[in-house]
Amino acid sequence: MSPIALACERAGFATMNVGYPSTRERLPALVEIVRARIAAANGGPDPAGRLDPQREAGARVHFVGHSLGCIVIRSILAHHRPEHLGRIVLMTPPNRGAVMADRALPWLGWLLRPLPDLTIRGAVAASIPTPAGLEIGVIAGTRDRTVSLDETRLPGETDRALVPCGHSFLMRRRDVQEMTVRFLRTGRFAAR
Repeated sequence: MSPIALACERAGFATMNVGYPSTRERLPALVEIVRARIAAANGGPDPAGRLDPQREAGARVHFVGHSLGCIVIRSILAHHRPEHLGRIVLMTPPNRGAVMADRALPWLGWLLRPLPDLTIRGAVAASIPTPAGLEIGVIAGTRDRTVSLDETRLPGETDRALVPCGHSFLMRRRDVQEMTVRFLRTGRFAAR
């Protein structure tokens, strides 16, 4: 996600690139790890448990994620929505689960702990509610062999962009970086 963070910084956004053990924990644990890291970077949670107590008063908090990170973000927003929430960009999100996760589970489930949470059969990703009033943009790769275009769909998404790219390196594309910044600013991927 470093290329996206750098593009956002160049555009004037303060960024925080949150890492997490994406292969070692199931989704609930990943959500708590990410929430704790956000809170620690912001001086810790306030008494109400909000994630962003040291942020400039009234500043909007945007979220940008890729793949599993999108599901972590959706879970945070569904259950621990921060105040002054801004816009959300989800890149190649397995919002409905992914057939590839179902196929890989018998072989790689022991190695990739969150894999059951990304399956269509388990329906964990698909069951995360989307709170009303969110501005969510989805960027999907037309050559993605990991998450199909249909699996990226999210009811209530504000905008959608398709790029001729696979799954893993979408964030390195300059057009994706530009679209991300544009969506955070305007709520749309296309230039007006």
